Order: sequence, then C-alpha cells, then structure tokens
Amino acid sequence: MKLKLWLCGAAFLVQGVFQPVLAADKAGVRVVDSFEVGDNVYVRALTVEKSTNTLWVGTSVGAHEIDLKASKPRNTFTRQHGLANEYVFAIGVDSEGYKWFGTNAGGASRYKDGKWKTYFPMHGLADYWIYSFVNDKEGNLWIGTWAGVNYFNVKTGKFKTYVKELINEWVYGLSVDQGGRVWFGTEGGVSMFDGKRWRSWTHKDGLGADNTANLQASSNTGLGTRSRHDLTTQVEGLGSYNPNYVFSIHAAPDGSIWAGTWGGGVSRFDGKRWTNLTTQDGLAGNIVYSMAQDEKGVFWFGTDKGLSRYDGKSWKNLGKPDGLFDSHVYAVTVAPNGDIWAGTKRGVVRVVPQ
Repeated sequence: MKLKLWLCGAAFLVQGVFQPVLAADKAGVRVVDSFEVGDNVYVRALTVEKSTNTLWVGTSVGAHEIDLKASKPRNTFTRQHGLANEYVFAIGVDSEGYKWFGTNAGGASRYKDGKWKTYFPMHGLADYWIYSFVNDKEGNLWIGTWAGVNYFNVKTGKFKTYVKELINEWVYGLSVDQGGRVWFGTEGGVSMFDGKRWRSWTHKDGLGADNTANLQASSNTGLGTRSRHDLTTQVEGLGSYNPNYVFSIHAAPDGSIWAGTWGGGVSRFDGKRWTNLTTQDGLAGNIVYSMAQDEKGVFWFGTDKGLSRYDGKSWKNLGKPDGLFDSHVYAVTVAPNGDIWAGTKRGVVRVVPQ
C-alpha cells in the first residue's frame, strides 16, 4: 500500500490512496506498504509506542504520528505545533508516556496530551544537537548529544551530564543491556557504564572490520568543528572508512552487543572480544546506520546499500528494486505484530517477514 505524507508549512496533506506495492519477494521478505514524506525529505528516526500501537516518524521537516492498526496518520508536528526544530534525528518514549524529539540544533522537545516543553542547555541539556534516547530499567532516560550524554530523572526532572567519561563526546547510539549497563555508540568508539565504572573499546580492540577495500579514511571525526558534520559518508564522491565511528548500537537479549560502524560493517561483542560482519559475509553495505532485533532474534540492519536481514546463519537483502525509496536506510524498527519499518530519503516502507 502507498500513502503520501507531505509537510507544507503548517498544513498536513494526505495525497492518494492506499495501493499495493509491487516489490520483489526475497525468500519471504517483501515490502508491502510505503509512506512518502517528500522527494528531498529524510527519515532519520522511527520509534514504536507499543501501548498505543503508534509509529513515530522523525524527518528533516517534522514528525509524523501513524496509527499502525489503521495504517493512517493521526498527526503531524512542526515548529508551529511545538517542535523546537523541524529536523528530528531521534524519538523516544519515556516511562511516563512522554514523547521526546531530539532535533538538529533545536534541543529536545517533549510532548504528551497536546502539551509541549522544550529543553535547552540552559535547562541542563548537554547540547542543542540530540541524536538518541533510551530508557533504563528504572524508567529514566538517557539522551545522546554532540556534547556528551545526559541522564534524565523522569521523577525529579533533573539532568546529569557525562562527557569526559566517554571515549568520545559525540554520541549517536544508546542501548541498555539485560544487566542494566548502558552502552554508547560514539564517533570515537564504544563506551559502557555499569553504574559505577566506565569502559571503552575502539578499532584497536577489534571494533570494526579492517579496510580491505582500501577506502579513503574520512576526516569527519567530530574532533574539529561542527561544520564538518555534513551527514555524508563519502569522500570526493566515493565510499570512505572510519571504523571507530559508531552510528548505532544494540544490546541483544543473549548478552551480546552489536555496533554499526562507518565502513567496518557491524561488530559483535561477546563480552571478551569483537568480531565483525561485512559485505563479504552477506551484509548489504559496510556503513550501518541503524539496527533492530525482532522477537524471533532476527537482526535487521539499515545500511548504505539497503536493508539486511540476518538470522545468525543466512542473509537476505532488500534495495531500491525491492521497493525501498533509497538505498541509505537511516532508521529501522520492529512493530508489535512483527512487521519491520525502514526509513530512507523520501519515505518509510513496511517489510513483512513471512
């Protein structure tokens, strides 16, 4: 089915009707729905709110609230509705039911029952650039920024900031494991906090595969000025390599930690050592922007060359010929019914594993 979601100023326009998407069936994995958001619009965040069966879509021009049961939009939010900035990079739902929108240079906006509140550094937020959220076991919120990570106590409303403890202050990925340890994917490697002590790992420790393709190293490291962060992963139009740069991180139920790197594929940490999976193993692309794991334990990786499904033994990849709007998959999430949602430039698709 296809639905167009266009943002035009403060107006929300729905064009067309639901129609079947004719896409290739890759051994039981296929695209069945697509939601357009605009030709030059990027989908950067996807979050499912299970209690309301809602898909939250963060784009470069605002955020959409989609009713998963009815497969139709409920609301769209822009700056005129309460967002501090339309460019939404992260969406989180805390234990109190508040929706958090992390924006590009606009801080974090919180929403519930029609009411908005925006947090800036003057309120305790570490930075204006927000890239990830995760809840801990106590229901409190961790917030990844370009100037460290915040710990937000939902009961007291107080922020605590960690910077020097991290391997790098530019934080993109967050995850909490079964033991309550918090994992951070940064531009300089992976850090972990167990409540008392910190540990970190880099490419020297095995994070990220070696540069067997001899790609040019990227200088977009986060150690210079913010202007260097132009959100591109190419150098002079070609692929590049920066294995310490971790876009995404996931703590699996079996205790393993998975990290999506820039050019080094996806890395798995078993508690002792890192191993890496790349295109040579079956991964669609070696730049891994996003990842999710479904209830069957199957992994879904959003890469620069499409969406990959990995069950621990075999791979299945989907690209533009299979129904994706674009090959760069910046966001991926799993719905309560097991459907997979993937966000790219131009829109979102629903993938059904059969």
